[in-house]
Amino acid sequence: MDGSLQHVAQRKTDAEEYTPSNYRKLWRRRVPSLLKEAGGVVAGGRAGRQQRSESLRIWNSVTIPQDGPLPLTSAPALHETLDAAGSPSLASIASEHVVKLALAALLAAENIWNYLAVVAAFFRDPEWASRFLGVILTGPPITNATLQPWLAEANSSEAFGWRGSIQAADNLPFPKNHEGLLSWITLFFLIQEHKADSLWDAYTSVISDQALILSINSSFVDPLLQFETQLKIIESSFKSVFTIPCLEEVKEMGNGNDDEDLQELYQSILNVYEDTLLILVSKDFYKLQILKEMIVWMSRDKLGQQGRILVIISRVLIFAAKKVKESASVDAPCLGVLAAELCLLCSHASRSITQPASMGMYHLLCIAKRQNGKVESSPSPTVTENLQCHLSHCCDIEFLLDVLKEDKTEVARSIGHMLLPSLLTDFVWSLLMRLAMPDRGMTKEAANMLRLTLEYHAHKVTMVSKIVELIYVQLSKNSNHVMKHAMLRVITLLTRTSPKKVIFQLMDYPVPADNTLALMWQAAGSEASVALPVLMTILLILRGKPGEMQESLADRRRFSLDATNMMPVAASQALCTLLPVPSYKKAVAQFFPQLLMALLFQVFYTCNMTLVIEKKLFFARDALRVLLYCSGLQEVDTALNRKNFWDQISQVLFHHHGVYLIATTLGEHNFPQFPETLHYLYKLSVEGPRRSEDSVITVIFLTELLNKFFKDPFPEEFLALFRKWINDSNPTVSKLSLQKIASMAPVINQVGNVCSLLLSILDAFLSKDQTVIIRALLTLRRLLNKLDKVTYSSLCTQIASSYCPLMDHSNGGIRSMAIRHFGELVRDMSQYRWMLNNAVFRALVPLILFLEDTETRVITACKHTLAICVSELRWPISNLLLDRCYSFELAVLSICNNLFISHGRYIVELLSDALGFLRNSQVYLRRASVILIGYLTTLGGHLLLRDDIEVILEGIDRVLDDEDPEIKALASKTHKLLKNVANKLTSSVIKQTSRRLFNFIYIKKFKPLYNYISPNDVTKKPCGDERNQEREDRPCA
Repeated sequence: MDGSLQHVAQRKTDAEEYTPSNYRKLWRRRVPSLLKEAGGVVAGGRAGRQQRSESLRIWNSVTIPQDGPLPLTSAPALHETLDAAGSPSLASIASEHVVKLALAALLAAENIWNYLAVVAAFFRDPEWASRFLGVILTGPPITNATLQPWLAEANSSEAFGWRGSIQAADNLPFPKNHEGLLSWITLFFLIQEHKADSLWDAYTSVISDQALILSINSSFVDPLLQFETQLKIIESSFKSVFTIPCLEEVKEMGNGNDDEDLQELYQSILNVYEDTLLILVSKDFYKLQILKEMIVWMSRDKLGQQGRILVIISRVLIFAAKKVKESASVDAPCLGVLAAELCLLCSHASRSITQPASMGMYHLLCIAKRQNGKVESSPSPTVTENLQCHLSHCCDIEFLLDVLKEDKTEVARSIGHMLLPSLLTDFVWSLLMRLAMPDRGMTKEAANMLRLTLEYHAHKVTMVSKIVELIYVQLSKNSNHVMKHAMLRVITLLTRTSPKKVIFQLMDYPVPADNTLALMWQAAGSEASVALPVLMTILLILRGKPGEMQESLADRRRFSLDATNMMPVAASQALCTLLPVPSYKKAVAQFFPQLLMALLFQVFYTCNMTLVIEKKLFFARDALRVLLYCSGLQEVDTALNRKNFWDQISQVLFHHHGVYLIATTLGEHNFPQFPETLHYLYKLSVEGPRRSEDSVITVIFLTELLNKFFKDPFPEEFLALFRKWINDSNPTVSKLSLQKIASMAPVINQVGNVCSLLLSILDAFLSKDQTVIIRALLTLRRLLNKLDKVTYSSLCTQIASSYCPLMDHSNGGIRSMAIRHFGELVRDMSQYRWMLNNAVFRALVPLILFLEDTETRVITACKHTLAICVSELRWPISNLLLDRCYSFELAVLSICNNLFISHGRYIVELLSDALGFLRNSQVYLRRASVILIGYLTTLGGHLLLRDDIEVILEGIDRVLDDEDPEIKALASKTHKLLKNVANKLTSSVIKQTSRRLFNFIYIKKFKPLYNYISPNDVTKKPCGDERNQEREDRPCA
């Protein structure tokens, strides 16, 4: 083995032995055995019998003809050997032998192409390439004389342009000598052969990929996984197919004899790749998406074979357009993106690109026409005519090119008409992405198609919010003028058909807005036709409260993804930009009341926000000033400025007064928008504001406007509002309403439905807010003072009944006011005393017990009201209630005596009321009720049944163990009195009846039973005639 190789590679001095003819003879004699011997060396170095056997199989499969050139199949075999010898342990053994073997094969080659066929195998591996070139370029056995015939042959070939290549070699980093030029030419030969060899590799690869793709296509795997796997293989095959040389270069590779074979091989590669796509699409139209990916790969890898790629894409689309006619439905979600790419390529400068792109575009629209089986039933006449024109000339490519390149408007209308909303959205999105490309021509074409498409079909575009977001991101970068103008135009066109989506998205950015956002606002509001919907959307946003967290998903809807919800603040800032726009003047006048109130609400919402205060984001205030200015109310703005309104409006304590100021100032200047404003306020009040604080602002504003333009009483429509507001959930609203109603007291009798108004005030007595109750008491008293007696008398019983629960209220002010007003009611109704008897006796127990109250104002009110009541009842006890001789026990004794004499039938009811106070938490009430029960049972015991006495005893038993010692003593005394009364009761009906009759004839008067000294007593002894009162029996006259 070593001797044979040395014999081949030995250095000879005879130049004749190094001629190509001599080495061809050597090749025919020695190369077959040398190849096998070299293969044996390499295989022998492998570890294991299996590897050695495989290596020998590879070498034995190489057939070396005795005549003719070296076959191309030797190159792959040689490559396999080099791979086998690539391990470090074998490199030292195999490298020298294999390189020398290759040299022998080269010198024995028939021509330069066989020379390259063998050598190209080395250039698949950089390490072997360096070894090979090192041997070639450093000396024997190849000499200058050896390569001269081949170099002369190559230099004489005009097809390769070697003269220009050799001249260009002077600029390459090779030595400026014969050896450097020789090395460059040799390398160029190797590259050319590698290109030719790459055709075979591409063909082998695409055949293998096709088999694998089709095997996956027929397997039962997940459709998504199947598509992703096939797409990866298609991409790999794409790189193999479209990185081979173009057809012209392939022709240059041949020597004239094999041009036809190379061209057939080249075309076979493209056909196999195309057939693979056709098979996939025929099974599933969804896989048209591969065409979209092909364009992406083409643009990404910057391949120079765009024409070839587009021809394949157009052919697949032509096939799919025919195939789709046989399908009931089509699922091809990629048509939108693919249409955008083809549409742009239709305007390419090269006709080799526009021709297949135009054909593909036409057939893509044919597919879209039947997308999901939904064909437009009644397209516009212009579109129909255009499509018919296309159909009649579908084979006339020149006509189709002219239509797609010149009549852009009809193309855009056809695209928008044929594509479904989701596909049209993809189309628009793809064109938007193209605007950011550095190619200015492509950018202008994309901008033009965007404008034309959205002019006619913006209403079909979905995902508007995402498009607006994309535009904002792109404009925030360093965008060129064409891109900026095109994107702002898109905002304008989308606002025409989807103002709410555009405006909502524009408001959902951080505040304050940057310059980019301001430009987008201007674009959205640049047309007068969208002014009304834009302002309506902004008003909808202004209904939100900055910083407010919506509790339920139904409430949240779309206000903001941000938890702090700063959209209303952004909307206020947007109004500062949009309101002064001349095209908005009419819309601003129409929405003046809504804008006025919405901005007033926002002003007071933001006053409590730390973020707004710290960053001074007073956009609502600024927008309010702009609104006044744009509405011709500059004088109002000036007047408010003189009142220091604008500086104080952001202060929390200035809220209500600020609303009052702006309302009165508008009224003072007789603003022309008053009727519309009043109507809107009425509507807002009837529907009910979203928040309670809105109600406060509405009530103040409406009240001041009504005060300015109407005299009391208000029209019934507005009076009904105030009646409703009396029982509003917001105490401030209730008090404002009651305050206004109280001011109408002088004309209360002119109110149509005054009874309903008064009953609403009585309902306010049940409010949980004490200030509302006090305001209701005062308002009612003020109205009753002016109310006519007929209406007064019809309501006196209900009014008296409403006072009674308040006499036991926890708030001393409410107790004293309710007690005093009850007394005034009794005095007012002195002519209708019989109507109030029941109410007086129902209130008698609280009036007596609260004489022991710890608050002086309550005691005074009780004395005042009791004095009125006993006067109306004609009881001679008024002196006992005077401060100079007041004694609680004597007052109770006297009231009970007179009660028994004149109204004994109420004793049981009074006892029942008094028993209820035994459970009260106040000590003075429990103490007073024990005393009152004692006197009532002692004086009226004969009117009670045994069951009544037992119930009373149970109540007294509960306080026998009271924590207060004085109450325990009083309860013990009362318990004894009750026992005495119980012992006098008899089971005989005759005796009981006789006893009752006797007690009615002879009234027994008692002296004090408890000798109780109240903390509120003024004197410790009876005053006046009652001081010497003794027990006596006298007939009732």
